[in-house]
Amino acid sequence: MGSSAPSCDSAFVGRKVLTEDGFKEAAILVKDGVIQAVVAVGEVPKDVPVEDAGDLAVIPGLVDCHVHVNEPGRTEWEGFVTATKAAAAGGVTTIVDMPLNCIPVTTTLDALKEKLAAIEGLLNVDCAFWGGVVPGNHVELEKMVAHGVVGFKCFLIHSGIDDFPNATEFDLRKAMPVLARLGVPLLVHAEMDCSTQDDPIHDHPSERLEAEPRSYAAFLESRPRRWENEAVKLVALLCEEFGCRTHIVHLSSSDALSIVKEAKEKKLPFTAETCPHYLTFASEEIPDGDTRFKCAPPIRERENSEKLWQALKDGTIDFVVSDHSPCTPELKLMKEGDFNKAWGGIASLQFGLPAVWTFAKQRGHKLEEVVAWMSQKTAKFAGLYGTKGKIAPGFDADIVMLDPEDTFVVEKKNVHHKHKETPHEGRKFSGVVKRTYVRGTKVYDEGNFTKEGHGKKILSGRLDRQEAVAGNSR
Repeated sequence: MGSSAPSCDSAFVGRKVLTEDGFKEAAILVKDGVIQAVVAVGEVPKDVPVEDAGDLAVIPGLVDCHVHVNEPGRTEWEGFVTATKAAAAGGVTTIVDMPLNCIPVTTTLDALKEKLAAIEGLLNVDCAFWGGVVPGNHVELEKMVAHGVVGFKCFLIHSGIDDFPNATEFDLRKAMPVLARLGVPLLVHAEMDCSTQDDPIHDHPSERLEAEPRSYAAFLESRPRRWENEAVKLVALLCEEFGCRTHIVHLSSSDALSIVKEAKEKKLPFTAETCPHYLTFASEEIPDGDTRFKCAPPIRERENSEKLWQALKDGTIDFVVSDHSPCTPELKLMKEGDFNKAWGGIASLQFGLPAVWTFAKQRGHKLEEVVAWMSQKTAKFAGLYGTKGKIAPGFDADIVMLDPEDTFVVEKKNVHHKHKETPHEGRKFSGVVKRTYVRGTKVYDEGNFTKEGHGKKILSGRLDRQEAVAGNSR
């Protein structure tokens, strides 16, 4: 044992640990769920319990900062118990919950308090929270930040539910100065209905989609790239005007990449994400009537997907998140196959890591790049870096043991979301999550959940900051 080894109550050892210096043989010393040091294997103190990863890749748990859990109010769609189990099975140790499609939507301090109370004891991984920007709620924003949200989401088009109305430019001009002062990001669903009477799709939904509701091509035509492009252009201008951290969620249109790139070249606080479904599916391959693939913005052509990969490689796109947006099977209208009326959203929280790794590997990317896209950079964006997103002293011992070469096929029997319908069904992926640890405690072990209810709420970047809740309850 090395005499300089710090005090610890457990250790993780492996031949392929992702350290600050890349993958190497190392030991992770942990005390009270926090990493104390990363040292040579021979420096593990005697009599300390050791988890040996052998030849498995040891990586930091993923931080998925775009997850719709839908609780309270629409728990029949998902819920925190099943969502966080699926997260653990997919190597995700922290999620950031979206302000819809729960009831009430998280657009007021009272609604936030209701959500926090409703989920007590239900978490299997750690969870932070976004609030929402809707017309007229700019007076609630500062109170919600004081109570723990890490930023705010808005839509520039109908959100799919009437109780989360879309924001207009007028609303953004009210909200963005407040968010700029508070230093928290505005996350924007960037689609604007730009149709005019001169457009072939001036009706919404398009006349073609009304006539051919099972046609994926008709659905894709009904939400064209220009809707995204114009929305991204607007929020880039507002970002420059107000200096508000501005983030494009689930970027789908490769045509908008030039706008994102230009904003970055101007050194604006402007970022963008994309999702596994935009990187690993292509519209040409989506069967008519298979509404599991319906989402907004839509999955576009293969050439579009290749440009997203390039943008991820060159840093125009900052990171990858699931945008897990499940619903009941009935709302997907799979028997009818109606892309016009089916709920839009991809169930994918559990499969983001293997999906992205499988396709990234084919393009010559290394596992450490995928970890950066799905853990380190997402943690930084959500204000959680320092405790989440890295195997280093001071960070939580959120650890995943992964076999990057092992493969599996997505089948209903191995889906841990509440509902088993996912467009990933039948796909063969590389990258099998063997074990997942949250703050040093094993929560998932090869199909079994070993410690349920271990997850904690993260408020303002701090675990269970109850004093903040109490102090701001007036």
